[in-house]
Amino acid sequence: MKSFNWLIAILAFIKLLLPFILQDSLYQLHRDEFLYLAEGNHLAWGFMEVPPLLSLLAWVTHFLGNGFIVVKLWPALFGALTFVLTARIIVSIGGGLYAIFLSFLAFIFGAYLRVHYLFQPNFLEIFFYTLVAFSVIKYIQTKNNIYLYVFGIACGLGMLSKYSIAFFIIGIIVGLLLSKQRNIFINKHLYFASAIGIIIFLPNALWQYNHNFPVQQHMQELQRTQLQYVSPIDFIKDQFLMNLPCVYIWIVGLLFLILSKKGRQYIFIFWAYTILITLLIIFHGKNYYALGIYPVLFAFGAYLLERLTRKRIPFMRWVFITITFYFGIIATFLTLPMFPPQKLAEIYKDKNVEKIGLLKWEDQQNHPLPQDFADMLGWKEITEKTANVYNNLSDDEKNKTIIKCDNYGLCGALNYYGKQYGLPEAYSTNASFLFWMPDTYKVANVITVGENYPDTTRDIVKQFAHITIKDELIDSFARENGCKIILWQHANENILSNFITTEVSKKKARFIRK
Repeated sequence: MKSFNWLIAILAFIKLLLPFILQDSLYQLHRDEFLYLAEGNHLAWGFMEVPPLLSLLAWVTHFLGNGFIVVKLWPALFGALTFVLTARIIVSIGGGLYAIFLSFLAFIFGAYLRVHYLFQPNFLEIFFYTLVAFSVIKYIQTKNNIYLYVFGIACGLGMLSKYSIAFFIIGIIVGLLLSKQRNIFINKHLYFASAIGIIIFLPNALWQYNHNFPVQQHMQELQRTQLQYVSPIDFIKDQFLMNLPCVYIWIVGLLFLILSKKGRQYIFIFWAYTILITLLIIFHGKNYYALGIYPVLFAFGAYLLERLTRKRIPFMRWVFITITFYFGIIATFLTLPMFPPQKLAEIYKDKNVEKIGLLKWEDQQNHPLPQDFADMLGWKEITEKTANVYNNLSDDEKNKTIIKCDNYGLCGALNYYGKQYGLPEAYSTNASFLFWMPDTYKVANVITVGENYPDTTRDIVKQFAHITIKDELIDSFARENGCKIILWQHANENILSNFITTEVSKKKARFIRK
């Protein structure tokens, strides 16, 4: 193992740095990143959207200054660690330098380059998927019980990262039962390790119970707005597209598990893959929910390709690398926003990228940029425009004014950038921001960000003396293009305060177990 450590370390360092080098500086944080960073200011054992582990990293990020590079360091670091685990699987089954390098290409060309640059739960999920697989593989190889405890801890922490890892855990368990490795279930240490995993996850499970399982309501909302549009055919197609430059490696990895005598001792991974994909199709999971399973398949595939080309057709090693680099460089333009929006949109139009579906948003329409890229634009501008409206109020008016945002991205962005402009904390009833809204209010003015001009027939609207659209974001490439900043002034203080208090109370009531 030691003879390969230098290569693994160098490649891991390149993996760590690469996203910082490639992304154009015009792009800001992603809308989801603002939400997860905000959770770091409200540490709890759970949130409406995700388990709590990412919020702990967000808390550390705030402690370290909350800078852009610090935010992005976490996914890049865990991406590098995931590669290290993959490389160690390769070495453990007898792979060498070529296999390690081939698997590395899968991490720098394709979906992992983007995932490992976004401060979202996916980078943790992929890491713990890989750690779970690594621990079981190492136990099979060594029969050392320490790896069973690694398995239990990885399962527990994985469940604190993203709930969808449960599908993979189910797949691993069923896969082991269907394989010759089923004797693992007579080892008492497996149950001790599983108990540790359950204890790690238990506080979040209790939090979900005490809040009437907000994750269920969140998933119902996702189902209504996004997941219902995920077809089985598109999901399967995307499994190939996400890793297109290296798709042949994980396919060979599956063949290794099915056809090779050496691979059949790890056949439980094949069953885990089959079960995971099946469950995600049944529950209309998004395509990237399956990304965690591929690193271990890349390990097996790279090992087999190295072995097959060692003596008989060594020239094919260069063919594989050349093909991967060719398609990988093309894929990089779709993975990270490497150029300013206008130039990138022109490249996509020239290459007819919309034909492969990568420009389709949740509204099922094609746009100039991928949705993730559009979600990285406009936030600073919106904050500046909101600050101009707020700071033009008198001090007395400011004390009676709250800022209310239409969605979590806007609210998170205003709270992330707003301090430098003197903005107070912004509020929203969207997502977990609802939990953090005060229970009582004493205000006469509201600045809304993102809402359309109100229906003037509503009783509460009639309480305001003036309602004025003060500004809006004009950026055709930003998803928040057209976002309006509206100033509502001089309402009856008691009526408005009671209305907001009642509205917030009703929305919070759904998440209070009686």
